[in-house]
Amino acid sequence: MKKILELKGINKSFSGIQVLHDVSLSLLAGEVLCLVGENGAGKSTLIKILSGAEKPDSGEIVLFDKHYDKMQPSEAIKLGVATIYQDVDLVDTLTVSDNIFQGSEIKFGGIFINRKEQEKITGQLLDRLKIRISPDTLVEDLSPGQKQNLQIAKALYKEAKVIIMDEPTASLGEEETASLMQLIGQLKKDGIGIIYISHYFEEIYRVGDRALVLKDGHSICERVLKETTQEQLIKDMVGRDASNFYQKGNFDKGDNALEIKSYSGNGLVKNVSFSVSRGEIFGLGGLVGAGRTELVRMLFGADRQESGKLYLDGKEITPANPKNAIEKGICYVSEDRKGEGLFLERSVKENISITRNENKFFLSLKEESKLVGNQIGQLDIKVFNQQHEVGKLSGGNQQKVVISRWISMQGDIYIFDEPSKGVDVGAREEIYRLMEGLARQGKIIIMVSSNMPELLSMSDRIGVMKDGELTHIFKAGEVTEDKLLKAYMGVEETGEREKETDNEYKD
Repeated sequence: MKKILELKGINKSFSGIQVLHDVSLSLLAGEVLCLVGENGAGKSTLIKILSGAEKPDSGEIVLFDKHYDKMQPSEAIKLGVATIYQDVDLVDTLTVSDNIFQGSEIKFGGIFINRKEQEKITGQLLDRLKIRISPDTLVEDLSPGQKQNLQIAKALYKEAKVIIMDEPTASLGEEETASLMQLIGQLKKDGIGIIYISHYFEEIYRVGDRALVLKDGHSICERVLKETTQEQLIKDMVGRDASNFYQKGNFDKGDNALEIKSYSGNGLVKNVSFSVSRGEIFGLGGLVGAGRTELVRMLFGADRQESGKLYLDGKEITPANPKNAIEKGICYVSEDRKGEGLFLERSVKENISITRNENKFFLSLKEESKLVGNQIGQLDIKVFNQQHEVGKLSGGNQQKVVISRWISMQGDIYIFDEPSKGVDVGAREEIYRLMEGLARQGKIIIMVSSNMPELLSMSDRIGVMKDGELTHIFKAGEVTEDKLLKAYMGVEETGEREKETDNEYKD
């Protein structure tokens, strides 16, 4: 295979802090090179340099045998480098074909857009890629997986030869992830070189050929994946054996304290009832579109339910809105930390203390600084200082900022929606430890997760949602990934629902 890309001796600093130290890599045509490393290892900075979003302090980019000391975004695209970020870069109000041709429309006489011709070409492109989307569909009507595939199609229309994928499956379920994996396999056969960033080892081993391990901005090593175990890769990333990683302990649970009764709404959720004990982590699993997030948003008051009530220790606490939920001790870590969980342009200090300050007329800056300092230390949040802009933190540190905000509140109920989304193995372990710590304090925890190993290892019980209904509740120690997946898909009955899901909770 031909070498199509090299980065040689790349160095980069921000505000005097060096984030890349003499990093080099190479990419062959038809190869998937995986960039792996903990949050803050330098992966995002490296791909921003390649895409032209950042300029290196020193080093060289060799693309198709031509040498560059820096790259402009427009130049990178013209040369065949396409970057597909975790956050979808499409215009929801335009059609699929309009997004493909955005900026390079086919026109009659240079004035009117020839949509018929654009849709014809789009259809041919999508058929070649085996992407089942109609060219005239509005992007806002597509699923997250379809949007990811559309971004790849858009890159290929612009004749991309190098595609960078940054956490492409972070918002996808099992089926959509499988579809993307198949598409990547097809791109490899077509000679496209792919740089792939993911914190999910099963994906890395499924599509990757080689892995470059980064740690603290340094190239640690390069591994041929078919010759390397996951345990070795984890040890390369974090400096210790996987056997030493976090394992949830067993401890006594309290009585059933939280009761969810007959929740319906959001156009999907249908008559869901269950209870959670103090000290219990109740997992919610299911395929994308099953209604998990829709349910927990109603529990937090972010969306209005059509019916249903919430009880804590026998007292109704059904929240009318998020502010009311917070007042009643309900804390919610959204899966969309950038869109819903953080004020990206504000400081770490403001993001952590916002829920404690909202009802105060006067602020004690000394008390606030002490609180935030304690949280930064407790969660080991990697920041220069408390004024560090949250939007400039790595994904794992952003997630820890969101969690620290709620921990400082000392609530009773904690809802985690995809707590490890876009988080590396080391930060994931820290988040799990925090969740167990809350459970040991007698807090009530509901965890939505698309990651089956996470559900099985962190949950005490797992509720399965399908088509808006809670169809099963399993004890985590008595169910396998295979049984869970069958329950997700409704292939067969794999267990009886506990009594608490039956009519005793119906109004």
